[in-house]
Amino acid sequence: MASRIEDYALLSDLHTGALVGRDGSIDWLCFPRFDSPAVFTALLGTPDHGRWLVAPSHPEAAVKHRRYQPRTFILETTWTTPEGSARITDFMPLGDRRASIVRRIQGLAGSVDFRQNITIRPGYGKILPWVRRIDEADGTEAIVAVAGPDAVVLRGDELPHAVDHEHAGTFTVAAGECVEQELTWYPSHRLVPPAIDIDAALAQTGQYWRDWAARYNQDGKYAEIVERSLLVLRALTHEDTGGIVAAPTTSLPEDFGGARNWDYRFCWLRDAALTLEAMLTHGYADEALKWRDWLLRAVAGDPEDLQIMYGLSGERDLAEGELGHLPGYEGALPVRIGNGAVGQYQADVVGEVLVALEKLRLAGGHEDHFSWPLQQAMLGFIEKHLQAKDHGIWEMRGDLLHFTHSRVMMWAAFDCAVRAVSDHGLSGPVERWVERREELRAEIMEFGFNKELNTFTQTYGGTATDASLLVLPQVGFVGYGSPEMLGTVAAMEAELVDGHGLILRYQTTHGVDGLEPGEHPFLACSFWLVEQYAHTGRRPEAVALMDKLVGLANELGLLSEEYDMEQGRMAGNFPQAFSHLALVRAADALHGTEHLSLSDEPIDTHTKPIAIVAQ
Repeated sequence: MASRIEDYALLSDLHTGALVGRDGSIDWLCFPRFDSPAVFTALLGTPDHGRWLVAPSHPEAAVKHRRYQPRTFILETTWTTPEGSARITDFMPLGDRRASIVRRIQGLAGSVDFRQNITIRPGYGKILPWVRRIDEADGTEAIVAVAGPDAVVLRGDELPHAVDHEHAGTFTVAAGECVEQELTWYPSHRLVPPAIDIDAALAQTGQYWRDWAARYNQDGKYAEIVERSLLVLRALTHEDTGGIVAAPTTSLPEDFGGARNWDYRFCWLRDAALTLEAMLTHGYADEALKWRDWLLRAVAGDPEDLQIMYGLSGERDLAEGELGHLPGYEGALPVRIGNGAVGQYQADVVGEVLVALEKLRLAGGHEDHFSWPLQQAMLGFIEKHLQAKDHGIWEMRGDLLHFTHSRVMMWAAFDCAVRAVSDHGLSGPVERWVERREELRAEIMEFGFNKELNTFTQTYGGTATDASLLVLPQVGFVGYGSPEMLGTVAAMEAELVDGHGLILRYQTTHGVDGLEPGEHPFLACSFWLVEQYAHTGRRPEAVALMDKLVGLANELGLLSEEYDMEQGRMAGNFPQAFSHLALVRAADALHGTEHLSLSDEPIDTHTKPIAIVAQ
């Protein structure tokens, strides 16, 4: 049985990621990319579906502490037993374009007996590879496993031995001793890659992460968790393409035992756009430009072919399928690969992209012969589908509807376009864009705002709310402290905020999403509520909620998609980029409103920024 979600640590080489449990087992690893078939899939099944366990064999062994080396994704786990203590250092080397994972076991005191089990199962745990031992040029041995196009080589000290279609073994480390191993993926038609210098790889990897994090410079109560969140966003980004995956996992359930299990190893335009904003805010302009370029490459072509998500390199075919041979995380079925939402129409996406690109303009980013014409084409796409219903931000699998949030983001797209002309000197049919913007505003206020209840609603003509409505003041459709927004927040607090103070995305019992009811609070939405409170003089409530949310991260600062407060455990894919994005935004809101008290007038932060850079 897999560990609890919060018991995992993320390792990353900026191409793929691994999840390492507190028990010393690597239960999830896709080689060589985030979206490649997993070679270790115990996370969604059993150890027979692939894992790599290295842990003390003594029954009283315990983890004394676990941490990342500061500002890195180099994981250190210190174990203690009655006989001694030892440290395992796990990392994925950076800088050599090598798909590998290294485990270093060092004796600290006394001696510690270790056991290891490695079960290599390509194809999401389905394929039994051909495994053999080979002699290396230096006289040592290595273990090679081959299956179709994929091969891995395990080399190092104390190699395990074949036992019933896995490899197992034991070894002992005394104080001052060290055992090192590396598992490396390579295309099976190529020669086995040479061994690496582990000391040099560790130094180079640590230096990369520390240099990257050193560019973040902010103090305050939440500085450390914001830094870790920015590092998570970097860790989930493909080094070559600039695409960011929503999470490195698939099918971790939003509802334990239920069917809300999705593959998040793809790049949502919405997430990429929000990442661009977060990086700009914290001084990572080069990364923001690279994400912009990924966005533009991904959506290039006929606007009618626009998708809400793409593969890491901009792939469009992400057909959804099911892995029937896997029992799922704690029995949650089906286990899915691919994502059927790729074919959905989500009307908010263009607005998300244009809002992010406007922020890039404000930060001094220059439009070129590619970027601005493509944005104009995307505006034309919105105009063509101006009256079309959509699936909404939450990828509803029910009927198409007019979702208020989607309509507001369409408004935001035209609002950004108008400012691109008026404030930045770009060209375009601004009069028509003004007309479309004002038509949408009037329509939203007529059909998406319930005057009797004094609240914006999830869908046109409805009465229920939706946490996505918290985005309305973020894009300037209304002020944070406007009567309409305050009424909406009051309705949400009554309808969506649970007894623990966290907010649901929407009420699944209404059947609007086409799935069986059941979901836990979505962490990103609760961070949005922090932001709303911060901007309307409710700072004590904002801080209390922020502290609660930050406290839900594991000891490594990682957050999942949702949280089950009743069981006190994480739910959904992990770690979740959207949660970390929203955390950064909420912390920024608190940092920017620290002098606003309950007696102050609520503020609207969507005023024209200063230092506008004309093009």
